[in-house]
Amino acid sequence: MIPLWDEIPTKRLPLITIIIIFINCLVYFYQFFMVADPNTFINTYGLIPLELTKGIALSPSAPSPIYLTILFSMFMHGGLVHLLGNMLYLWIFGNNVEDYLGKIRFIIFYILSGIFAALGQILMAPGSRVPMIGASGAIAGVLGAYLILFPRARITTLVFFGFFIRLIKLPAIFVLGLWIIFQLFYGLSELSISGGGAGVAWFAHIGGFLGGIILIKLFSPRRHNYY
Repeated sequence: MIPLWDEIPTKRLPLITIIIIFINCLVYFYQFFMVADPNTFINTYGLIPLELTKGIALSPSAPSPIYLTILFSMFMHGGLVHLLGNMLYLWIFGNNVEDYLGKIRFIIFYILSGIFAALGQILMAPGSRVPMIGASGAIAGVLGAYLILFPRARITTLVFFGFFIRLIKLPAIFVLGLWIIFQLFYGLSELSISGGGAGVAWFAHIGGFLGGIILIKLFSPRRHNYY
């Protein structure tokens, strides 16, 4: 099931959403085409839970303070499919959340959602040496906010029925509710097998999603001003 677009028009150009997408694409290009070893780049600037829980850098070229990797990791991706999938979700759901919050609030909201995501993964795998990268944690916060703001919004979704593919309009509460259920299922399954230290950072998605739900309550403008 892949969401493609929603039916809620925006009142203003979602400039911040566009800029975030551009930065992610720019970092991806630099990461895979401008550095000698992409894996070294990931290990240096990706978020490694052990580094943050111990306050030490495992790489001599890691940023200082090491906590900056929380921010840097939000703009890095492990491959083209990873990047495109995240940017699709950000474009579908981010433009409406930005439209609701306004540009400045949306920037702060997005970064804080990424921090919530990082905390979710660190709490579940504090000793992991596996770098966590990707915008999906922060985007999960956007999904959580969208679910609160527009639960009945119709999402045109690509649904696979075996060999048959159909476009179906589904309510956001179903699409995003199913999404978070899958994150919980796979996160708990991986935790029981590997201790949460390998594979997809499911608990970053869960942490970001819950963070978005909390933050949208705090960040909701008293008046609908747009910046």
